[in-house]
Amino acid sequence: MALKTEAQYIESLRKLNTKVYLMGEKIDNWVDHPMIRPSIDCVAMTHKLAEDPQYTDLMTTKSHLTGKTINRFTHIHQSTDDLIKKVKMLRLLGQKTASCFQRCVGMDAFNAVYSTTFEIDEKYGTEYHKRFKKYLEFVQENDLVVDGAMTDPKGDRGLPPHKQADKDMFMHVVEKRADGIVVRGSKAHQTGCINSQEHLIMPTMAMGEDDKEYAISFSIESDAEGIFMIYGRQSCDTRKMEDPDSIDVGNPKYGGQEALVVFDDVFIPNERVFMCEEYEFATMMVERFAGYHRESYGGCKVGVGDVVIGAAALAAEYNGAQKASHIKDKLIEMTHLNETLYCCGIACSAEGWKTKAGNYQIDLLLANVCKQNVTRFPYEIVRLAEDIAGGLMVTMPSHKDFHSTVKAGKGDKTIGDWCNKYFAGNANVSTEDRMKVLRFLENICLGAAAVGYRTESMHGAGSPQAQRIMISRQGNTEMKKGLAKDIIGIKK
Repeated sequence: MALKTEAQYIESLRKLNTKVYLMGEKIDNWVDHPMIRPSIDCVAMTHKLAEDPQYTDLMTTKSHLTGKTINRFTHIHQSTDDLIKKVKMLRLLGQKTASCFQRCVGMDAFNAVYSTTFEIDEKYGTEYHKRFKKYLEFVQENDLVVDGAMTDPKGDRGLPPHKQADKDMFMHVVEKRADGIVVRGSKAHQTGCINSQEHLIMPTMAMGEDDKEYAISFSIESDAEGIFMIYGRQSCDTRKMEDPDSIDVGNPKYGGQEALVVFDDVFIPNERVFMCEEYEFATMMVERFAGYHRESYGGCKVGVGDVVIGAAALAAEYNGAQKASHIKDKLIEMTHLNETLYCCGIACSAEGWKTKAGNYQIDLLLANVCKQNVTRFPYEIVRLAEDIAGGLMVTMPSHKDFHSTVKAGKGDKTIGDWCNKYFAGNANVSTEDRMKVLRFLENICLGAAAVGYRTESMHGAGSPQAQRIMISRQGNTEMKKGLAKDIIGIKK
């Protein structure tokens, strides 16, 4: 197969027996559930664009394993050009969905596990890399969506895994068998996990010898025995369960998804185990994945930012304020911030380097600078968008009020008449179109889509302090002190 169509992807989900719980209930037909389906359609866009000839160069490439044409989301980066095209691809998808399309986590996990398993094998003579390449061929041939899973709940953040009161706060091995291992625990905040056919598990942090049972990496099917998922709430999420044509939904087509994935004593066969107790390599896998994923944010968040800027400009026009100098200046600032994020994503890609395994890793310092900016700039972009939109973005009546035929007042006017009268703006634009833009901005800035833009910009791929730690490690202050000494003439 190698490439799935949009329809084939959605049909493949229907064949799974994934166990999904939402708002206290088991959801059997989760593929068509109104709160979940927008996130599925977001992932489907990664297949749809791959079918479009104008995006072939960005969305597809040749597998270095088989030579077949594959979706770039299943690719192992073979050059800095691959890394740059990845960022451009993610920006494109952000522009098309204005949401989180969820598939980059698996792609980043593939590349981190690929190079790390090679170096584990180099030290210990294991066969993890061989196993992983075989698994990757399976993923590429079937164009699978894979949830890259790193984040554990962590319990008491002041304690390492082996000292937790409840050992299950970190994913760990509970039994070793001749044919595989049994694991227990969970992965939290899992982007697109329900929409994935597979999961690729990684350790969540650097570990010592006492934590070796937690140093594990493996793959597993989404509907494997013992796995179930609890869907996460988002602001305004139940609006999706109202009239699908309602302006109150905000983003009428797309949305993100996060869930808790629970592993209740799940058996993992040996051929799907890629790390088991090689604790000293946990740091490598974590840092490489984090670097790739922080690079990703220089693409996806920029694409969504493009849509936010466009919506803010529309709001200004529909409000009749588009000619005001302060509005123009705010749009310029939003663009400046957004393009700065893009510069960081491209820069860390262009400065990438070849690992021992042969795939390309981004520049870790620049990737962490990229993500550190992402923890700040989207918040300012959103603030400016809210400023331009005005207070009506959060105080307007509902879609039903605008279409209400209930009479109110002294004459024959209805509630709908009054709403359309008093919330009109630019005479060349319908009141409904003005409201659609404002609801869309509310959704991105404050609602369900904010999880895929504003809030995720803070905590996705690691919180700000995680990047600052890496910037400190990678910043090479001693070298810079040497530069200063050399120029000043200090010998020691």
